[in-house]
Amino acid sequence: MSLSDWPTATPRTGLDSDGRRAAMASVNGDTTATARVPSPQPPMPWFGMDIGGTLVKLVYFEPAIEDGPATTEALERIKHYLKKNAAYGQSGKRDVHLQMDGVEVGGIEGTLHFIRFPTSEMPRFLELAKAKGIASLASTVCATGGGAHKFENDFRTQVGLGLHKFDEMDSLIRGIHYMEAHNSRECYYYSSPMERCVKMPYDFSNPYPYLVVNIGSGVSILAVRSPTEYHRVTGTSLGGGTFLGLCCLLTGCETFEEAIELAQNGDSTHVDKLVRDIYGGDYPKFDLRADTVASSFGNMNCRARREAASREDLARATLVTITNNIGSIARMCATNEGISRVVFVGNFLRVNPISMRMLAYAMQFWSKGTLKALFLEHEGYFGAVGCLLELMKACS
Repeated sequence: MSLSDWPTATPRTGLDSDGRRAAMASVNGDTTATARVPSPQPPMPWFGMDIGGTLVKLVYFEPAIEDGPATTEALERIKHYLKKNAAYGQSGKRDVHLQMDGVEVGGIEGTLHFIRFPTSEMPRFLELAKAKGIASLASTVCATGGGAHKFENDFRTQVGLGLHKFDEMDSLIRGIHYMEAHNSRECYYYSSPMERCVKMPYDFSNPYPYLVVNIGSGVSILAVRSPTEYHRVTGTSLGGGTFLGLCCLLTGCETFEEAIELAQNGDSTHVDKLVRDIYGGDYPKFDLRADTVASSFGNMNCRARREAASREDLARATLVTITNNIGSIARMCATNEGISRVVFVGNFLRVNPISMRMLAYAMQFWSKGTLKALFLEHEGYFGAVGCLLELMKACS
């Protein structure tokens, strides 16, 4: 999707003006649905950071010229650096296709920019932050995720910045609600996921209850029943970090993008043992099709099969193994919680249509159509967005 295709903030047709105002008041942390009252604002630049185990997700708010406060040389230097590049060094990326124009944060209209880089590059980021003089503009940066605790001392001693830490789950849910309210095409699903696989918009204006499956290095699953009522149901250590780690071991790849590319060109049936390998075909008593995985990597106990398996096959089988496990846990959680909508988010889904199609199919097939898999365009950035909103709330 190009920038010209990306929708700006538009009202939901499913809500009248009063309902829309109330929904937006809830998203922005207001206690009433009346017109916004100007409140104290933190100094620019406005960032929200989600420092995960594998990736750092950073959201930067650029105020519109007519709405923004007076700028300083240091602030202009930071803005120029962030906007002129879509890549920062070897591994930092600005996801230009996700940029959102004409959105309001803290009573100011502007643009949201979405940036990511490996957590292993945090020392380089700290050097850059020091060189760009961020500490001369603000004394505190808002952050969430495990790295907000891990790197707190480094921010203070190396850059002169304090970290204002926010709860990871609170930031995630707040970010999801804000982005959905500001982007009418944020939420989507797949029609006929294993056949024509058509991407279709989904109206998420009345979402409750829903399940959030956040797939990062590991996986956390939350049941959300209102903007303020949610709890963590369970999780698993087998997530995106597991996929990448195993692919690095098995195939010699170095990056997530390389692992996904290998998987796209592989055949997991060369690696996995299927129902047909055991029963000779379908197993109708339990509605198990012949091509259902009976044992992940089950064929690798045979030397001849190991020698025949390619790097691509191993990457695909690893992806299928991790995705099937996540889908199975998500389905059981949804059933136990009595929830029919399952929202999958997280950077594991970035450039990963294979897993999205598999999850969509699994939810539909194994639930006999009672569960629906939903996806969000901004995938792994919701924690960082929620953190940015918490910055506004803390200063109000």
